[in-house]
Amino acid sequence: MDELEKTEQGPRRCGFIALIGAPNAGKSTLTNALTGSKVAIVTPKVQTTRALVRGIALAGNAQLILVDTPGIFTPKRRLDRAMVTTAWSGAHDADLVAVLIDATAGIDSEADAILNKIGDINKPKVLVLNKVDIADKPRLLKLAESANARAKFSTTFMISAMTGDGVDDLRDWLAAHVPEGPWHYPEDEVSDAPQRQLASEITREKLYLKLHQELPYQSTVETEVWTERKDGSVRIEQTIYVERDSQKKIVLGKDGRSIRAIGSASRRELSEILERPVHLFLFVKVREHWGDDPERYRAMGLEYPKE
Repeated sequence: MDELEKTEQGPRRCGFIALIGAPNAGKSTLTNALTGSKVAIVTPKVQTTRALVRGIALAGNAQLILVDTPGIFTPKRRLDRAMVTTAWSGAHDADLVAVLIDATAGIDSEADAILNKIGDINKPKVLVLNKVDIADKPRLLKLAESANARAKFSTTFMISAMTGDGVDDLRDWLAAHVPEGPWHYPEDEVSDAPQRQLASEITREKLYLKLHQELPYQSTVETEVWTERKDGSVRIEQTIYVERDSQKKIVLGKDGRSIRAIGSASRRELSEILERPVHLFLFVKVREHWGDDPERYRAMGLEYPKE
């Protein structure tokens, strides 16, 4: 082993860890907590994560490549099926699998379905009970026992991805159990997502947060123009696509108030992440039945389900 593959803590380790669970189990929040950076968007809207988002965390001699997968649920539409298929494929391809269960919800129908199927994945698995800061404490041990009776987990962690409780212990365990090998990414990278994709996701997050109850699930954001300016700033033009004209009116809001608020919130966060001024311009267009367009699936990194 050459010197580049060693650290003060010993041989370098590197591995892919798939975070799987039901929608809103806290996978994206945990990805951000483990990396210490905003790499995945987080909203109260279920199925916010659509494709595989990879966050990169360092822990001692290990590089952890965290694969934040879409929430697993009973699919009803083509997009749903694509997301669930992507989530399970991420688990099959990983070195380790972390199964997140919302401790406040317990083993509900969605968690039950995941536990029924997780045995098909022949990879080391760890159980992560999340949101323990707001869960009913006497139920936690019983919940852990019940889940472990259903599947073969190497160990169990009780954490709060939101407050950070237990996250360091989970990170250390993952670091000790990923395979030995060279790091896949530079030391200062926290995500493999292109900046254009991250910019689209940030605006989609603000869109959901602003219009959570009003806006239907079928909306997407695409970064159409990214121009590096001589003064060091960047000009970004994005299009928010919806399926009907009535949805376009919701996104725009009265006198354009909603779209301005969304743009302002996205611009602020993008400026912080990119560490430079951002000139953001948002447009709203109707693209009927975009949820049945194979090209849109490819753009999101999803495989298009033919049925």
